[in-house]
Amino acid sequence: MDALGVVVNPIAGMGGRVGLKGTDETLAEARERGAEPRAPTRAREALTALFRHAPDATVYTATGIMGEFAARDAGYEPVTVYDPTADSTVDPATAETTAADTRRTVRALLDHDVSLVLFVGGDGTAVDVAAALEDTEGAEHSTGNERPPLTPMLGVPAGVKIYSSVFAVTPTDAGRIAAEFDRVESREVNDIDEAAYREGEVRSELKAVVPVPVAPNVQSSKQLSSGTVDALAAGFARDIEPGRTYVFGPGGTVGAIESELGIDSAPLGVDVWRAGPGSNTESAGDRDEADETRNGTLLARDASESEILAALDEPATIVVSPIGGQGVIFGRGNHQISPPVIEFADELVVVADEDKLDGIEALRVDTDDETINDELRGWQQVRTGRFTTRLVNVV
Repeated sequence: MDALGVVVNPIAGMGGRVGLKGTDETLAEARERGAEPRAPTRAREALTALFRHAPDATVYTATGIMGEFAARDAGYEPVTVYDPTADSTVDPATAETTAADTRRTVRALLDHDVSLVLFVGGDGTAVDVAAALEDTEGAEHSTGNERPPLTPMLGVPAGVKIYSSVFAVTPTDAGRIAAEFDRVESREVNDIDEAAYREGEVRSELKAVVPVPVAPNVQSSKQLSSGTVDALAAGFARDIEPGRTYVFGPGGTVGAIESELGIDSAPLGVDVWRAGPGSNTESAGDRDEADETRNGTLLARDASESEILAALDEPATIVVSPIGGQGVIFGRGNHQISPPVIEFADELVVVADEDKLDGIEALRVDTDDETINDELRGWQQVRTGRFTTRLVNVV
């Protein structure tokens, strides 16, 4: 690794913990809800890992929070190639940068023949980086018979939604891969309509195909599957514990469980629900008590981190389903279920039908808290049906 380009989208992921499912066009609301930047921290983690493996690399980046600060914190003396505040008096430490700043930074990085563009953000940032690569390098060779490949790109996951297959699993993985990769392969950049996403509808669109380093810890694209989970949902509902508080994560599988329980769920949000005081059995003599258990109370719908914590009571169970094709159970689309929420709960239930699990090599976690990540790693029982389970390793 001789020369590396770095670009940080400082606002990426800010909407996650406060329940906005993204930051596109909602930055002001995210700040009003108390959202704090997470991308700069994850940039520092990635570059610290890079420095361990490639301390002599030359890092090119933008000024301030768009990369310079993280690179210096990691031990580098970066070369800055773009200043988003050059024509203003805004402090670069707090500048609210735009997609245009990301694209201008990438174009400036390409002038220095970087061997990789390492970006920090989510799918929207990936789209901007890919567009800048295509607009710059694609245009330069548009008249040739054979166009040289684009400069490779690799994402440090910091956004709320991560549907593209251009991201490392964790920031540390990204730094190591950036330092050590020796070949690339074509991968997809996907994005979704955030307005529709907030209303519970997923509209995914292929935006680009770009070269990405080949490595085991580069995640796959999210698969949108619609396999039946009726038996799984019925089995889970049968085993509901009276009086227990449940934190239901987003997604169709968990949504089927909530539907079975009669909950008016937020399909892509996080809900908090407390079971009624009745029995959880379904024998003929206890049918009324079982119905009373299911007739619980929805404490918070489409909740933010703070709303979840306010609603929690002991005992508490977190229910999540891995993202299809990726296996991520924490850190993608459910940032509201934060380390403090995970620490509070005394039980974690992972649910997935067999078809989804067949497409997943392992479960993965990326919570922003390495202690929590370590505690979650190991063999996890995954509920796959009315009575069936499967052991899957969390790595």
